[in-house]
Formats: sequence, C-alpha cells, structure tokens
Amino acid sequence: MKAIKSLLVGSITFILILSELILGFGTLAIINLPRAIIPLKSFKIFLSKVSNFIGDLTVYGLKIIMLLMHGDNIKLINKNDEFNQDEWYMAMSNHQSWADIFVLLVSANYKIPLLKFFMKKELWWIPFVFLANKTLNMPFVNRHSKAAIDKDPSLRTKDYENTLKSCKRFLRSPSTIFSYAEGTRFTKEKHELQKSPYQNLLIPKIGGMATALSAMPKINTLIDYTLVYKSHKRSAWNFLTGEMREAKVLVTKHKIPEDLKNRNYAEDQKYREDFKNWIESIWSQKDKDIENLKF
Repeated sequence: MKAIKSLLVGSITFILILSELILGFGTLAIINLPRAIIPLKSFKIFLSKVSNFIGDLTVYGLKIIMLLMHGDNIKLINKNDEFNQDEWYMAMSNHQSWADIFVLLVSANYKIPLLKFFMKKELWWIPFVFLANKTLNMPFVNRHSKAAIDKDPSLRTKDYENTLKSCKRFLRSPSTIFSYAEGTRFTKEKHELQKSPYQNLLIPKIGGMATALSAMPKINTLIDYTLVYKSHKRSAWNFLTGEMREAKVLVTKHKIPEDLKNRNYAEDQKYREDFKNWIESIWSQKDKDIENLKF
C-alpha cells in the first residue's frame, strides 16, 4: 500500500511540476521572441523585468505544488530577514541533491529577486536549462580543473570573460546571482577523494562567485543558504514522492567587504586569495551550523 501511495504521489508531483515548468518557460519563450528583432537597450531592460516577474510566478506555482503534495515541511530559519527585492544579491548554498534547486527557489520566492543559477555548460541540451539561459539570462559556465588551468592558463581568462559578459546582463534589473560553491553534489566518496577539511561539506570553489562580484559592483550582500534534509535519500524520485519533504534552511546574510569589490579575479592573485579566505571562513561556520541543524 505504501509503495502504491508513493508511486501515485511521485507521478502526480512529476506531472504537476512538469506542467508548471512548460507553462512558465513557454510563456517566457513567447515573450522573449521580439528580443532578436528589437535590439534597443530600454526594451531589453523591460523584457528582463517582465521575465523575472514570470519567473517568480512560476516558482510560486512550484511552491503551491510542493505544499499540496508534500505539506508545509520546509522550516526556514532566518538570522536576518530584512531583504529588499529592489537590490542585487549574491547567494550560495551547500549542494546535496537534485531537489535542492526547488527547495531553494521556493525558500527565496518573493523575498529576494529571482535566483539566477550558474549552470554547467554540459547541460545546455536540456530544454528548461536552455530556456533559462536564453530568457532569464542564467549563465553557462565551464568548470575546468586546476590541473587543466595550469596546463593552459588561457582557460582562466576565457572563463573570466564569458562569466563577466553573462553577469553584465544582470544589471538590467535586480537579480540574485546564485552558485553552488562546492561545484557538485556532496557524497561521501567525493568528500573522501577531496580529503575535505570540513565534516559536512566539500571544498568550496570560488571562481564563479568572485568573477560575478567583479562584474556586479551593485552587490553588497552575500546570502548563504544552509540546507539540511531529515532523510538520507537523495534521488529525484525520493524528492517527488515526498521522502525528502522535511528540510531545514538556514538563511544567513554577510556584508561583502569593500576590499573585495571592483577587482579582477583573472589577473589579481591577491584578490583570489582574499576571496578564498573569506569564503572559507564562512564555510567553517557553515559546517558547524549543519551539525546543529541535523534532525
């Protein structure tokens, strides 16, 4: 009986989420068609604001679906809940599951500007990912290893320029630039392979965030989301069936130090070190917070 219930809940949740995404991104695709033939900057700014409005509505629809199918089981813990939807923010989170994106989107919905995710370029072929890039200006990024960059240093410059170009589109309207600082989902195997000094986290990768900050002088605040699930299951199906419905999300604001603004990540070695040290200090506290948040 339990298996049949899970099958029904998972299947209905999948159909509802898929329908909501098709409706939302379909609307975005239609509205953004004139972008190709009307190159005026003022029109692009208008489209950006309308697209963000539709994006927020779509996320609100997802929130209703999750409440309907899984109940109100996401506990938001705000250390400081003073946010402004007319400001630009940078945000990051630990990364555990495919479900994280939905939990984070609904947690931020109508509290801060729509989250704009850095997305792996390898995922461009997925329709919703492709449309998110084209209609909501969510940037694609290449994730090169340190060994690859050491072998070909020009990769750092190319990545920097591409990210810089993408981030400048965010200046059209208030946005929240989001990055999974770990760069990949946490697993015990990855944790052991990295020999991570953190108990509950992988080592943070700061290139994307530091570059975004270089391009976005209007950003004054970093929002750190710390996400913990009650269940140890992590698959997409576990999320759809509601097995991961119980979660805690700790929201912490950090004022970005003035000496980390308006600097060049690609060329400034000291900036890379300073930014790394700042994120790692946040990461150390985050590791302790996860221990305290555990169910």
